[in-house]
Amino acid sequence: QVQLVESGGGLVQPGGSLRLSCTASGSILRFNAMGWYRQAPGKQRELVALIPYGGSANVADSVKGRFTISMDYAKNTVYLQMNGLKFEDTAVYYCNCNAGINYWGQGTQVTVSS
Repeated sequence: QVQLVESGGGLVQPGGSLRLSCTASGSILRFNAMGWYRQAPGKQRELVALIPYGGSANVADSVKGRFTISMDYAKNTVYLQMNGLKFEDTAVYYCNCNAGINYWGQGTQVTVSS
């Protein structure tokens, strides 16, 4: 069993920044990928960014150039640095860990509002 603990969401003005973090604990020997998804009200959950184990980051076109995903393998922690936030970035952000099975965090709310 894997547990994912997220932190870092909140309320920010347009153009602002937030940093999300997610730490995986439990029965992990190695994971295939970790990343972030988001779900806005009335919309489907969508991929924001992910990092395959030992690989290069994949970032959605909608956030490319504004969001950066990074990984601390020693801590099993994935980060999402979000800069230049826009109204349309408002959503619940979910951490995902694929370790053969998909594990999800509880979600953290990001609200971009003036």
